[in-house]
Amino acid sequence: MSPRFFVEAPLASGDTLALPGPAARHVQVLRLQPGDAIRLFNGRVPSNADGTSEREGEHHAVVTQMGRSDVQVLVGAWQATQCEAPRAVHLAIGMPANERMDWLVEKAAELGVASIQPLMSARSVLRLAGERADKKRAHWASVASAACEQSGRSCVPLVHPPLSLTDWLRQLAKPDDDAGLHQARLLLSLQATSRPLADAVPAVGAVTFLSGPEGGLSPEEEAAALAQGFTRVTLGPRVLRADTAPLAALALLTLPGRAACSRKPATGL
Repeated sequence: MSPRFFVEAPLASGDTLALPGPAARHVQVLRLQPGDAIRLFNGRVPSNADGTSEREGEHHAVVTQMGRSDVQVLVGAWQATQCEAPRAVHLAIGMPANERMDWLVEKAAELGVASIQPLMSARSVLRLAGERADKKRAHWASVASAACEQSGRSCVPLVHPPLSLTDWLRQLAKPDDDAGLHQARLLLSLQATSRPLADAVPAVGAVTFLSGPEGGLSPEEEAAALAQGFTRVTLGPRVLRADTAPLAALALLTLPGRAACSRKPATGL
């Protein structure tokens, strides 16, 4: 199967496009040549001729020119795909230390997360602010887009700027839209009163899932989350690592009921 590349530019059948830097470098690393087939996606939803829209998909394309630092392609037929999760899961995580956050972002993107909110809490080891926080966010966004290229996803999850848990909970108290008021809010907890995750998940609808850093959230932080409508949930009797627990929950929330990634016949050029 031809390699896939994420581009943020609009895509339309018949257009000639200069690939952005990361995608162009990847094409060159793969030693592709004019005439070679690739696939492009940008997470946007194109409209069909009858006014309806495809929820997700990709464009076939052909490399037309290889330069020292630029790659030109001809955008071809649109093909609908079915790789996205059946529900939107927004993951808020106490950032684990070292390279574990990179791994967590990569795997969360593969599993179908809709967005990732890095958090700093009382027990967090990793602390980010200013330029360092901006660089980390850009790096994690790149990790997420690369994971989507590999896994077949059409929508790249949004990686939000790192925030303190207190500031993030304050934002949740004033949602930007009515939809935010009706999302299920789940808090991973070791408290004995926690409900099994499978019992707490609504049949339909988006979910915001909060998981702490190494050592978990403090009792005061859990209380603050409960005050914002979160429900304590558990994954079972074992204590999982800070970078394992949210992924286990994400797999349970996004994978049931969806068959393997599939593609419909291409349309267009």
